[in-house]
Amino acid sequence: MKKTWVVVAEGSRARIFEANSRVKPMTELEDLSHPKSRAKVLDINADNAGKVYDRMGQGIHHMESEVDPKTHEADMFAKEVAEHIEKARATNRFEELVLVGEPKFIGMVRKHLHAPTLKTLVKTVSKNLIRADEETIRKAAIELE
Repeated sequence: MKKTWVVVAEGSRARIFEANSRVKPMTELEDLSHPKSRAKVLDINADNAGKVYDRMGQGIHHMESEVDPKTHEADMFAKEVAEHIEKARATNRFEELVLVGEPKFIGMVRKHLHAPTLKTLVKTVSKNLIRADEETIRKAAIELE
């Protein structure tokens, strides 16, 4: 089996495992987190949207964001995870890649991966296993079905 990275991710956390065997335990290399993704919408918006003043009079309106703040933070974390994967591929830390997570977040990560890295992607598992044990993740990600 080629050296494989298994990235298990959700909107606020990503766990990275290295697998060298389909049956032996994987090694957990890193556990990344993005606390802002877990924050309440009110806390994320603490900086507040911009203000717009009426041309005439004293009216002030707050501009609403077009993107849901939680989605924006999840996308920012997806980009961070993708950059981490990109650097690892560029330094030959893995030969094959498996992504595990809910489809929406995995789609965000894939959007930020470059073509050479996407070529290493051998499997996607559409399941949120972020809190699962290593054996459960390994069985879903790399063991033959």
